[in-house]
Amino acid sequence: MRSLNTVRTKKVKQAYEAIHQSELILTEPKIITSDKPIVLEVGSGKGKFITELAVRYPEFHFVAFEKDINVCYRILEKQNDLKLPNLTIVQDDANALLQYFNPKSVQKLYLNFSDPWPKKRHHKRRLTAKTFLDMYESILSESGELEFRSDFEPLYQDSLEYLSESHFEVYWASTACEPREAVSEYEEKKRKESPIFGFKAILK
Repeated sequence: MRSLNTVRTKKVKQAYEAIHQSELILTEPKIITSDKPIVLEVGSGKGKFITELAVRYPEFHFVAFEKDINVCYRILEKQNDLKLPNLTIVQDDANALLQYFNPKSVQKLYLNFSDPWPKKRHHKRRLTAKTFLDMYESILSESGELEFRSDFEPLYQDSLEYLSESHFEVYWASTACEPREAVSEYEEKKRKESPIFGFKAILK
């Protein structure tokens, strides 16, 4: 099981300068548009999952949304190495999502191993809490899809309950998810220690 709320991110000395000098990453609000369907991952970590998808599917435009500047730098490294014109990186907090997307402009949204915020007083910070679900409903297109994975079962169970009171309809759920075609660094590690919980839901 993950070490709850105790994960420490290594600081990268050159992260701030590199990110604020790069034209490949957004650090302040700007509406993201594309002539390709937009796929968003909120909380992208070091970016292995979303960069692998961007390589496999050039017909889609991917957005990596991550607040930690140090791990954003790692995504930027991957983008530079792989030369991905179909990837936009955003270094910002998820509370700012509506400042980056027009209504109904995102086709699919991934939540991969988000912070579980296990203490009840912190549940409103969860990326599946009502405030965030309302934002996802706003930016997702008609029949847009939300896909979730976690190694923390209470977050999985609570999230299913949150969705039951939203405009999302769960059409698939599992307490033993198989690996997908793209797998994050975190999932690779945790698969050896814990079952993976997940669901897929669409807007009603």
